[in-house]
Amino acid sequence: MTEFPLKDETYDIIGAAIEVHNELGCGFLEAVYQEAFEIELKRRNIPYEREKVINIFYKNEKLEKEYTADFLCYGKIIIELKALNFLNGDHESQLLNYITATNTKVGLLINFGTKSLQYKRMVK
Repeated sequence: MTEFPLKDETYDIIGAAIEVHNELGCGFLEAVYQEAFEIELKRRNIPYEREKVINIFYKNEKLEKEYTADFLCYGKIIIELKALNFLNGDHESQLLNYITATNTKVGLLINFGTKSLQYKRMVK
């Protein structure tokens, strides 16, 4: 079985998201979940930067346009939060593009908008 990069770190982040979802349920705007998620990351001593501006590269050249991640945890895991009725392939493609364009290796797409928390770990 192939080992996932940053497995323990992503497990901790997903645990924080589950706690937020258990506490708030679904139905709030994304901004509410962002604030609650930040509180939970602090409580769990998970290092993070909120609304982290990340450089984008094209063929190893830095572009002027930048990407702002909802969170960057452990300095190397992009977190994209959603509060939608469902996730689709476009959301996954968006995160994969962010991972590729920013030269990071791991991203988490987390959706608080459904009855059960949805999350997808993506690896480059």
